[in-house]
Amino acid sequence: MGLDDKMKNAAEDATGKIKEATGKATDDKSLEAEGKGDQAKSDIKQAGENVKDAFKH
Repeated sequence: MGLDDKMKNAAEDATGKIKEATGKATDDKSLEAEGKGDQAKSDIKQAGENVKDAFKH
């Protein structure tokens, strides 16, 4: 996995955590769910990159 991909995944995860926390603080269930979704997408991308790395080695 390239450093660029790692940074993008980390940024997406961080954005998701911020959205989730903001949604909880403001009682905005939609924003909270969107944040959880962003984190899930980041986790899936990270897992895919890990599989690619495993096959490279």
